[in-house]
Amino acid sequence: MPYILDCEITSHQEVAPGHYRLVAHAPEIAAAAAAGQFCMLEVQEGFYPFLRRPMCFERIYPDSVSILYKIEGEGTRLLSRFTAGQSINIQGPLGKPFPLNGAYQRHIMVAGGIGIAPFPALAEAIIAQLGKTPEVIIAARNEDLLLCEDIFQQMGCKIHLATDDGSVGKKAFASEVLDALEPSKDSIVYCCGPMPMMKATHAVCQQRKIPCLASLEAEMACGDGVCLGCVVEANVEIEAERMVRVCCDGPVFDSTTIHWESY
Repeated sequence: MPYILDCEITSHQEVAPGHYRLVAHAPEIAAAAAAGQFCMLEVQEGFYPFLRRPMCFERIYPDSVSILYKIEGEGTRLLSRFTAGQSINIQGPLGKPFPLNGAYQRHIMVAGGIGIAPFPALAEAIIAQLGKTPEVIIAARNEDLLLCEDIFQQMGCKIHLATDDGSVGKKAFASEVLDALEPSKDSIVYCCGPMPMMKATHAVCQQRKIPCLASLEAEMACGDGVCLGCVVEANVEIEAERMVRVCCDGPVFDSTTIHWESY
């Protein structure tokens, strides 16, 4: 069962233009959370904005969780105004985490923009539970928007950078970088980011006949599967509908489950 708790913010900093990292003291949530899960944040008391904001866990500490997010609208703008010492109401953990499979030798994470957010926690879990160090493809529009490179360096991960403008790393799409790494049957891929990027990553994995796990983002009202506000088209039928709910059927899916032709 998820918790709904008022948690003290211990740190809140802008880490790139329009991108913030919030750390909250939340021992109960941290103890129950796993990489790939998310929480719902109340960004202001009252009826505006009416809905909480869904945020994945960037990192999970013994007594805290960190949230990496980008200002996208009024809700995240309000969230960015919180300061250390204030309390924020957090509902979580929610959703299904990344499954970990030690049978694979190469674990490759493919991130586009703010899609990097769930991967520090995943990398830590792979290292701690599987004893393997993942590779990370970090893609963004430009050098200023590449996130978490220092975190992955500290973990000893092999990092591949890609930017749209070629300001650092390769001037290429994330999926092109993945293909150039020539992943084979001993590899598993994890991706998160814009839907076109994940669609292209899925296509590379299908061509190379390797598994791909996609972490999806969606607007949500409830976070626990009741409102059906976060459904996406799927290749499987659930309760006579070819749709899946990102909040409780995911947010992590086998990429073959998603009907990518819709995006």
